[in-house]
Amino acid sequence: MNNQDRIAQILKAVSENPELPGADESLFDGGYLDSFALPEVVGALEKEFGIKIPDSDLNPRKLETINKIEQYVDSHK
Repeated sequence: MNNQDRIAQILKAVSENPELPGADESLFDGGYLDSFALPEVVGALEKEFGIKIPDSDLNPRKLETINKIEQYVDSHK
């Protein structure tokens, strides 16, 4: 399973919407996630990928799309 698939599984588990947006579509602007779900997503990403995401990176714009999340994860391994 590639990283995008792993990220998609996390997002589906956190969101109540079974339809994922496109890889470059905003997860927040489209209503897929909100700022209250972000800490849950971050915790799941940390566990799944064995990384630590500092509080300073808890910014919806840093983790706005599936592609941005994948780039972030790849750069912090």
